Amino acid sequence: MTSSLTRPPNSQGTATVAVDVVSDVPVRLEDVVDRDALEELCQSMHRLFGISVRVYTSEGTLMASAASELEICRFVNDLPAGRLACGTTVTAAKAVDPGVEGEVTHGCFTGLTYRIVSLDYEGRRVGRIVLGPVAPAMLEEAPPSLAKTVPKLDVVQGNELLTKVPRVKSDALGRLAHHLKTSLELIIFSSHKAYVTSKLHLYSVRESYRELEEKTRRLEQALTRLKELDRLKLNFLATVSHELRTPLTSIIGYSEMLGEGIAGELNEEQAEFVKTIHGKGEQLLALIMGLLDLSKLESGTMSLRESPTQISRVLGDVVSTLAPVARKKEVDLVLDDDGVACELAADPERLRQVFVNLVDNAVKFTPKGGSVTLRARVVDGADDDEPGAALLAPVRRDVVVSVADTGIGIPPVERAKVFDAFYQVDSSSTREYGGTGLGLSIVKRIVEAHGGTVRIESNEATGAVFVVTLPSAQSRRSLPSRVPAALAPDSSKR
Repeated sequence: MTSSLTRPPNSQGTATVAVDVVSDVPVRLEDVVDRDALEELCQSMHRLFGISVRVYTSEGTLMASAASELEICRFVNDLPAGRLACGTTVTAAKAVDPGVEGEVTHGCFTGLTYRIVSLDYEGRRVGRIVLGPVAPAMLEEAPPSLAKTVPKLDVVQGNELLTKVPRVKSDALGRLAHHLKTSLELIIFSSHKAYVTSKLHLYSVRESYRELEEKTRRLEQALTRLKELDRLKLNFLATVSHELRTPLTSIIGYSEMLGEGIAGELNEEQAEFVKTIHGKGEQLLALIMGLLDLSKLESGTMSLRESPTQISRVLGDVVSTLAPVARKKEVDLVLDDDGVACELAADPERLRQVFVNLVDNAVKFTPKGGSVTLRARVVDGADDDEPGAALLAPVRRDVVVSVADTGIGIPPVERAKVFDAFYQVDSSSTREYGGTGLGLSIVKRIVEAHGGTVRIESNEATGAVFVVTLPSAQSRRSLPSRVPAALAPDSSKR
């Protein structure tokens, strides 16, 4: 019964209410006990014993009632004087203080009595129970007060009506009152505990939500600051790189002219110095160009100049460009395109940049006597992103280009990180291989801008394989969502 009388926690309650309840604020009967369930309890008591039961809050508000009108009460209430006297009696009974004993009997002018019992919780008065009216067991005839108040009611009629009123011995009524009082106080106890628990839970949830909102606000502020710092960083990189490129181009140009003897013949040592200046200048220019590309990619200002492109031409150009570098390091550079004929809608210069980066890296990390192989194939298959049955999915054609080397390889735990800007597997100050860590980051962004993907596989027993997958021109037109906005195609420049 306890669980049926427990009121569910009020979702409109506040954290302050929960704290007040826990802080020993007086318990209110209407807060912890459900009216409908309490009404049902009173009705069951009335059906069992035939005695009217009413439950009031400490402020005198009726919470529940189970009563049947007695014939004598009906007769009295039909008369103006009786109705007035009856209302006065009921009002007085509701206002009676049960006192320290917690129980008191209140008489009525009809000779009937009310039993008023207090409801207490943790030493506080939270309400009262009113039983009756009932006829005391010793009542034999109508008292003079009845005839005085209602002169139209004769003694014989009054006695007859009183015989129809339930008679209860005082001790029996006391036991019934005590039982009802104990039951309700137990219900109040368990209901209040559940009420406090729900309020504490609600307070905890609200406090957690408040803390979450505060953390979210701080994170948003931090994100705003980081975005501003990132914008300043990109502006700085773009400005510095642009300002460095102009004088560096002059340095490289003049070193070339000096090396060619335009300013006069150089001895062997001078020629070696000029060659070193030219080589380091080229390295620095490559770094600056990488920074410029990165800043354009980050800011979304780099656009693609798409045109019908054959991958075999791009790869042939890459191999011819890097063949001298591979011969100098005594690394075999092999192109296996298998006569690939599949048109791409791509920027050939950007694709060339992708594969120059990949092949140059492969040559750099391959020891003397090793090999680097470019392999291109056309594959057919259903688009995995298309919903529905595989039979209904559109057939797309992809060009898959792999760059395999027999070098030192890349550990599996590092393969996802190498595409991050400025990340290097060997970041020690004594690393053997140079580089800035920008190349693979730029490669990944350009490939994704073409609607493709790039991944790394192991090349057993040594080395690594970079696999670039690019959709054909036809597939590209059916997959516009694959192209990031940061590198949207520049149709005006085709």
